[in-house]
Amino acid sequence: MTRLRLCTTIAASLAAAGAFALSPAKAKEINFGIISTETTSNLRSIWDPFLADMSRKTGLQIKGFFASDYAGVIEGMRFNKVQLAWYGNKAAMEAVDRANGEIFAQSVDKDGNPGYWSHIIVHKDSPFKTIEDVLKCDKSLDFGIGDPNSTSGFLVPTTFIFSARNIDPRSCFKTVRGANHEANALAVANRLVHAASNNNENLSRLQKTAPAKAQDIRVIWTSPLIPSDPLVWRKDLDAAAKGAIAEFIFSYGTNNEAEKVILAGLGWAPFRKSNDDQLLPIRQMEVNKEIAKIKGDEAMAADKKALQLTALQKKFEEYSTRIAALAAK
Repeated sequence: MTRLRLCTTIAASLAAAGAFALSPAKAKEINFGIISTETTSNLRSIWDPFLADMSRKTGLQIKGFFASDYAGVIEGMRFNKVQLAWYGNKAAMEAVDRANGEIFAQSVDKDGNPGYWSHIIVHKDSPFKTIEDVLKCDKSLDFGIGDPNSTSGFLVPTTFIFSARNIDPRSCFKTVRGANHEANALAVANRLVHAASNNNENLSRLQKTAPAKAQDIRVIWTSPLIPSDPLVWRKDLDAAAKGAIAEFIFSYGTNNEAEKVILAGLGWAPFRKSNDDQLLPIRQMEVNKEIAKIKGDEAMAADKKALQLTALQKKFEEYSTRIAALAAK
């Protein structure tokens, strides 16, 4: 047996036995992308302990990669500046479709919830009680929406509120401000916008990072359940690194109290395995949004509109079939 084949065989045996930690001499640098749901300083405070544990236990050099928006992390993965990332589902879909990404794990809510929810929030003293109150569309209100690659901040409210009612937010509101969850929440609390999108996880975080501001916020709309956030790695990440990362991720916080505390700081319980099929409901939302957009396009020729709607409806039904098949397993 050649030396190369011997080394390969030993590595495979170690992987099969779960001995994934790499030696310091072979440590590989991995940039872990973290989407910008709030300020980088706040994110570092909860992510650094987790990343430090990952470095220590895997033997990899894990470095946090923080960008000013979601696209920065997606593009980082596309150009292999990011090899591993935490995304929301919409951002994960972009990473899978155009950045060589692959879902391998899914976060689990620390309270056992099967997912999370998008919200529309207003100031506690606002006269608005329902989403219909906000949608009077006389261009008198300022609205805060999420990053274009955010699931709960952008895709979900666009799908279930605006597209469902054939409303263009830019025509409805005086201003539409795009920002991360934390910035939108603070804008509502400080009366800089009349309403904004957010989610239950970020509002829970705000109770810790800015409790006085959190008390000034009231929820007036809650979405259907959104699948929990995934972890994504590049498909071409080498097998040894993938093995070390997977071993760490799926054992972390399962029987160690200190690890459970760190995960709880992130709002999570131990991870579970997942794959790209997690994105099927999100893909369906995107198709539904496109259907609503085309139906509302009065300038489009009727024959062209019918052709596009037929193709989109077919895709929607294909996703429905796949989702139903997975649910039946």
